[in-house]
Amino acid sequence: MILRRLLVVPLLVLAPWAAAQLRGENQVGNIRVRLAFDNGHPCNIRAHDVLMNGSSTSPVANSYTDAECMVGFDDLAVGTYHIAVTGEGIQDTDSGLFEVDNRKMSQFVFITVKPKDSETSGSAGGPTVATVDLNIPKKAKKEYDKANESIARQDWNRARDELMRAVAIYPQYADAYNDLGVVYARLDDPAQEREALQKAISLNDHLASAFVNLGKMDIKAHAFPDAEIQLGKAANIAPNDPQTLMLLANVELMNQHFDAAIEHCKKVHTMPHDQQSLIHYIAARALEHENRLEDAVSEFRTFLQEEPSGPRAEAVRKELSALEAKLAVSKH
Repeated sequence: MILRRLLVVPLLVLAPWAAAQLRGENQVGNIRVRLAFDNGHPCNIRAHDVLMNGSSTSPVANSYTDAECMVGFDDLAVGTYHIAVTGEGIQDTDSGLFEVDNRKMSQFVFITVKPKDSETSGSAGGPTVATVDLNIPKKAKKEYDKANESIARQDWNRARDELMRAVAIYPQYADAYNDLGVVYARLDDPAQEREALQKAISLNDHLASAFVNLGKMDIKAHAFPDAEIQLGKAANIAPNDPQTLMLLANVELMNQHFDAAIEHCKKVHTMPHDQQSLIHYIAARALEHENRLEDAVSEFRTFLQEEPSGPRAEAVRKELSALEAKLAVSKH
């Protein structure tokens, strides 16, 4: 059957693979960054984070926040750094100076960002603010901010307790319920995870990140039709988020909706995106099933240009070789 040849991509594989680095004498620490809006809403877009030395504007490293609004920078030399944050729907933000020293192997940085004005943030792809979350009590927001710090430290039990206090103070706190779902996922409690995410959506049906998180749950359960529905809703709310579109294209591939998968892959290609080589694999598989073999070969080759080494690259080389042989036969 055709589905037996389709790649089932686990969630852990979808996350970018970090290249192993040898730790030199002057490389002593890692940092984890967590973003949140100053009005109590989590960052529900892929923000671009550029790490710089001291007061310099020359990049040391750069990456994008993940679905949990987090990003990490590893093996940093002792010194002073700052992080510039940019993204659609948010004001450009700088973390201010912070120090990496040799007394701590891992540190966290919590950065508060501001949404652009209502006219800008209401545009397509920007964050949508639900009426129920416009008047978050200060005490609830304080607990939410504390939970963000706990999440950055990966202290999941404390984060759960702080988020529970936030929603006890303000039961309509949709974003807190969404983060609670993320925390329950880390605590391996899928029943509570789904309940929290569904509660978040019941309070704010324009909360794209909650639909994404539900979609990830369905992917993990191999419930691909359900995942396509959830991720489709997320993509309608945040149509310019490449991570959401990549997840959607993947489940469309699994559901044999090849034309839709190809179109969403094309859209991601036109966007600024980082470490999304997998989008070329998804496109290649969909194109192969549409018998567009030359286009599929091109996508496989692009994947290998972006990810030339590692287990995934070796697997793709084997598929590319087989497809090139198939293409050669078809031309004779």
